[in-house]
Amino acid sequence: MAVWVCGEALIDLIPTVPGSEQRNAIPGGGPANTAHALARLDIATEFIGGLSDDQYGRRMRAEFIADGVGLTFTPEHKLPTCLAIVSIAIGGSATYEFKIDGTATFAFKAETLPDPSEFKPEAIYIGTLATIIEPGAKILKEWIAKSKDCAPIIYDPNIRSVVISDRSKYQEVVKDWVTLSKVVKASEDDLTWLYPEIEPLEIARTWVAQGVKLVVITKGENGIIGITENQEISIPGVKVDVVDTVGAGDTVGAVLVETIVESGLDKLTSEFLSHTLHRAALAASITCSRAGANPPSKAELL
Repeated sequence: MAVWVCGEALIDLIPTVPGSEQRNAIPGGGPANTAHALARLDIATEFIGGLSDDQYGRRMRAEFIADGVGLTFTPEHKLPTCLAIVSIAIGGSATYEFKIDGTATFAFKAETLPDPSEFKPEAIYIGTLATIIEPGAKILKEWIAKSKDCAPIIYDPNIRSVVISDRSKYQEVVKDWVTLSKVVKASEDDLTWLYPEIEPLEIARTWVAQGVKLVVITKGENGIIGITENQEISIPGVKVDVVDTVGAGDTVGAVLVETIVESGLDKLTSEFLSHTLHRAALAASITCSRAGANPPSKAELL
């Protein structure tokens, strides 16, 4: 059995230094970052997405294989790779501009998605652009609706307002995905943009009341909060010299899935929650100390 991570693998064009117009091409995409992070934690992982046969797609395929990420359900397409043009502020925070249309990255088809009742994944992690870009998002939502009774669904909205600027439309999309999920991970910035008149903690409590077992809110250098029906645990961030924040939240998601696989969702939402959040904060800090999405190995967290 393995964890399935579903979504986009794309290329981040990242400035060589903050503010620079010169950029390096680095494989990214929230779900792809999470798949790499899980594999480096020695969790058996299958990435479900689309890869191009162009130079970027071949590079990402090679890097998935090098990290031990399975690509059984990842077809190759004769379409270009999606590009994310990244800008890095002096403090390390990242903003994105995406080149999406007609790319292999979002060429999802119902007939290529695996049957969870047959393959029995231990968890399914999904999020970011793949859950909002049509027609693929509808295909994935129907697939997850059929899969949610076979494995816990972990959802990361990872808001990209440059793609959907209509807040009310984005709220409806997120609402639909939350109803399918057992765990939701979102940044404080995500929730503040999505619901500017509601405190992020109140949003989390509402989702838990609606049936989500765990909501995790990442707060950058200010740490992480985990909210369940019976607990609200806040842990501080780990101080580090930040190179950039690319992939930090995706690393947090990987650590949550690690605990689900090794100990079960019930323990993640009870006695192991505090330990897991501390481990996630440490892992995210290591990612922030490096350029691009470069998550730590299991050995680095011992």
